[in-house]
Amino acid sequence: MTTALLQLNRIRQNYGKHSVLKDLSLTLHKGEIGCLLGPSGCGKTTALRCIAGFESISSGEILVNGHCISSAKSAVPPEKRQIGMVFQDYALFPHLDVAANIGFGLHRLSRNEREQRIAEWLRIVQLDNVAGKYPHELSGGQQQRVALARALAPHPALLLLDEPFSNLDVSLRERLSLEVREILKAQHITAILVTHDQSEAFAIADKIGVMFEGEIQQWDTAYNLYHHPKTRSVADFIGQGVFLPGRVMDTDRIETELGILHSAIPPEWAVNDLVDVLIRPDDIVHDETSSQQAVITNKAFKGAEILYTLRLPGGYSVLALVPSHYNHEAGDKIGIRLIAEHFNAFKPES
Repeated sequence: MTTALLQLNRIRQNYGKHSVLKDLSLTLHKGEIGCLLGPSGCGKTTALRCIAGFESISSGEILVNGHCISSAKSAVPPEKRQIGMVFQDYALFPHLDVAANIGFGLHRLSRNEREQRIAEWLRIVQLDNVAGKYPHELSGGQQQRVALARALAPHPALLLLDEPFSNLDVSLRERLSLEVREILKAQHITAILVTHDQSEAFAIADKIGVMFEGEIQQWDTAYNLYHHPKTRSVADFIGQGVFLPGRVMDTDRIETELGILHSAIPPEWAVNDLVDVLIRPDDIVHDETSSQQAVITNKAFKGAEILYTLRLPGGYSVLALVPSHYNHEAGDKIGIRLIAEHFNAFKPES
């Protein structure tokens, strides 16, 4: 088995008596793209700064290619960690043109090697035609690609991206996130980014760590985070959905207002225990022949689909994504049907 390129082994980071990071662990292999995803204040940016060497850690260790670069007792200086970083505001040098910005970290190369490396990265990020322009003359997307090329030109072992698309509009953010993933994968670059934007994380990362209060609650693929969340917090944070009350019937069945659902029941749960079942909008389909009826209380048009909020006869609400040619109005009653075979259930919040 190959050595992990990046390992965080139970790292902690404290400010006085307050723990910002609590036994944080993750593993990233060469060529993988990881992401720390979570709300503001969860510790994701602090974790990135610890990896970069801008913050010290109180315990645990950080390893790159099997070598410890940070522990409570010692730390390799940031400039010697072979780590590149793209900052939230790009941090381009305003007095340098695009080519000079990209070549800024290449002072150890000969002039000929430096020019070749700059030309290579101008081609990779498709900025050959603006090599002589200055940052203020570029669009936000072009600035982002210059920052990416500058960070990658010295051939770092690892790339860190701190909220790299937060200053861009939504449509440009979606396009550039796919472009960045394509560049990183084509160059076999290992990277980790932090973001609060789920769509950004899903578009770029191979593995995502959902963080709350300094801890990773689940380090997994986007598919598993959405379909197989391990905690209620992850289920609530990832995607859209609602929790519907249910009652445990036996080892794999839960009774709800929508019928009997199948779910893996933890061994510590007992028959007749009350639980909350996660129902996603794509678990419910519009079915005019169904005897299960619900009243539309809200609708959000999304182009090809409409997201309906539906009130069940018992008073609880669920969400449903319905093709937009089924255009109903608030107050209409429609037939619905569950299509997922297995569901995720959690103990109710106290």
